Amino acid sequence: MTAPLPEFPAGFLWGVSASAFQIEGSLTADGRGPSSWDAFTGEEGRVKDGSRADVATDHYRRYREDVALMAELGVSAYRFSVSWSRVLPEG
Repeated sequence: MTAPLPEFPAGFLWGVSASAFQIEGSLTADGRGPSSWDAFTGEEGRVKDGSRADVATDHYRRYREDVALMAELGVSAYRFSVSWSRVLPEG
């Protein structure tokens, strides 16, 4: 038996969020500098399966499609982050 779904008040905003390293990809595009996470994941054995964020979900290049999908899903709020190494490429 499953519990009934809770009711949300009128005007409730459904939102999503993600971190730059999880979704951004395009690590060297448009002058982005290296980040501490790039260095960390580049060291063998740091991540169990060897995953890196070189491509991730390529949100950097596909953000228009991604935002359209969020709108289609009825998402009302989106919190995204931009890699600091893109804002300050020299650190």
